[in-house]
Amino acid sequence: MTTSSRSPWSLFARTEPSVGPVPDTVPVLSRGRHRSARKGACFMEMASWLAGEKWSDHPACTHALLATTARSVNDHVGDDARARIVPLIPDVIGLRPTAPRLDAEIARDAALLALPVASASRQRVAAVGLLRCRQTLNLLDGLPLDDMDAETAAALDLVPAARDWARRFSVIGETGRDSFAKRGAPAIVHSAVVAIAQSTARDPDTMLVGLLERTIERCRAAVEQEGQAASAASSASTSTPVRERLPLR
Repeated sequence: MTTSSRSPWSLFARTEPSVGPVPDTVPVLSRGRHRSARKGACFMEMASWLAGEKWSDHPACTHALLATTARSVNDHVGDDARARIVPLIPDVIGLRPTAPRLDAEIARDAALLALPVASASRQRVAAVGLLRCRQTLNLLDGLPLDDMDAETAAALDLVPAARDWARRFSVIGETGRDSFAKRGAPAIVHSAVVAIAQSTARDPDTMLVGLLERTIERCRAAVEQEGQAASAASSASTSTPVRERLPLR
């Protein structure tokens, strides 16, 4: 088969067999959901196909908040920037870290990026989101709920009106981690992406592509850390003398 006669889908190497027939053409990434490849594809729909999963924009192969970030960026950048994120699609497949603090860190990155460029109303939302992320991290770290790291404090101080409004609006109270992961974090990320896309920033598309790249790197680092921890635990277990591992009679 000559190069010219091969399906453009062959540019994306897959380790898993295809669930269905290979489309004749690569769908151009576009906004929203698509029923099939013939209608086009968004970032995560393409990822589902490459992973050998059922066609979906919510595939199981990717960390949920990373997938939220990818969908939001896909839907809020221009066509040129959307073409730039195509090479990132294979990178999200298999990234499913389970670190408890990852959702708050990803959402915090998005809120920090949006805060200085967002319109006044969206700046308030970003400030509330940033406080929620800090609160969640404090709960996980066993710190006082109102503890504030230097980076978050500095970012909020640059927008004092939004900071003060957020503090009045958001009386800090305990929020369940599961609730934050399922609802809070996705809402913060989506709102931040919209705020950046609608801002007067010089190049919002580049900011959003960078946010997706950073989120992928965060998830990749978390996967590596979890792998190293599992390997260390396994080594420690196998190095324990047999007599210490035998149950007492």
